[in-house]
Amino acid sequence: MIIRNLDEVKTVHWGNGLSRRFLLAADGMGYTVTDTIVSAGTRSYLEYANHLEACYCIEGRGEVVDLDGKVHEITPGTLYALDNHDAHYLCAAADEDLRLVCVFAPALQGDESHSLGEASSAY
Repeated sequence: MIIRNLDEVKTVHWGNGLSRRFLLAADGMGYTVTDTIVSAGTRSYLEYANHLEACYCIEGRGEVVDLDGKVHEITPGTLYALDNHDAHYLCAAADEDLRLVCVFAPALQGDESHSLGEASSAY
């Protein structure tokens, strides 16, 4: 059995926020669970070539924008899943952080972060 508290987990600054990683590949579960903060007012271009991801919003507001420009509002109680390695923009509201519980498959090693380019910014 694995028991972890938020103050015990690995924290990674992923570019526009924090990823607190509860389960990693070394735990042998086959997936990762994170508590992720997306900093207020940021816009992040993200695409995972090697992982599928599902995110459940527990605090804050924001939006996920697909590359066709379709905007999906994210509020507490909303889940989105990137089931096709979907490239997307993840945007947090200007006035508050967005907090997500995320699951990655396969599991992360632990130190991964994003290389945010010109497509990502504070706005």
